[in-house]
Amino acid sequence: MHSYIAAVVQAASFPDDPLRTAGKAVGLIREAAAKGAKLAVFPEAFLGGYPKGASFGAPVGMRKPEGREAFRRYYEAAIGLDGEEVATIAAATAETGLFTVIGCIERDGGTLYCTALFFDGAKGLIGKHRKLMPTAAERLIWGFGDGSTMPVYETALGRVGAVICWENYMPMLRMHMYSKGVGIYCAPTADDRDTWLPSMQHIALEGRCYVLTACQHITRGAYRDDHESALGDDPATVMMRGGSAIVDPLGRVLAGPDFSGETILYAEIDPGQIARGKYDFDATGHYARPDVFQLTVDERPKRAVSSTAG
Repeated sequence: MHSYIAAVVQAASFPDDPLRTAGKAVGLIREAAAKGAKLAVFPEAFLGGYPKGASFGAPVGMRKPEGREAFRRYYEAAIGLDGEEVATIAAATAETGLFTVIGCIERDGGTLYCTALFFDGAKGLIGKHRKLMPTAAERLIWGFGDGSTMPVYETALGRVGAVICWENYMPMLRMHMYSKGVGIYCAPTADDRDTWLPSMQHIALEGRCYVLTACQHITRGAYRDDHESALGDDPATVMMRGGSAIVDPLGRVLAGPDFSGETILYAEIDPGQIARGKYDFDATGHYARPDVFQLTVDERPKRAVSSTAG
């Protein structure tokens, strides 16, 4: 494979308007493609919104009415995968040929999932990854993904997969991704701390893969006036400050981190660098010790109700 340009999109969503956010994503997809990018990664929960600072009215042992109402609004701002938002993104990737990974809040029945969607140019939506383990208060508003949505896709750009935010701290999930030969490791996130980039460098070195991490740069003013925010209500307050970056398979930071505002970061991906990295370390190959350590992964879908027709 030849070298190509990849992008990470650091932008603010419209947390309560997923269709408007999809329209913004279209413009960013076109911009990245015009700059020569072949692949782009958007942040966690870009479509549907990341409710930074909200408690959803849930003290221990209680659910306040205003919290139920906040969840209703959040539920309505989530997307269905058969909806107009997905169709809008698919049309843009078909137009540009840009392979796109984008975070969303997926509505399925009465449950919301934090999901990463994969769009492969003219093929449209080819799959998804649902976050396995929502972090802390996220468990109140998001369901848990199962092992059936942990894909790594063979593409003309390499083997592409996604791990969302603090899932990246799950060693066994990382090991599973490495075992699938991930070369383009996408990490949509809401973590804007200084400690995030070292984690991404570690993963790049551990997996001998490119890591592309994207976080929103968003202010309080992007949210509804009645959005509960532990960070306050000054419209200029930065709720997430970005920190998006691209790291190569030997841990070298190629782009970012950027904390200045909305931007698109670009870097050249050299597929040969993955093999060069594997020369002295392959976590699931020559550096593994299967005689001592083994990991079993259950990739079967888990359904609460299954029916057998007569």
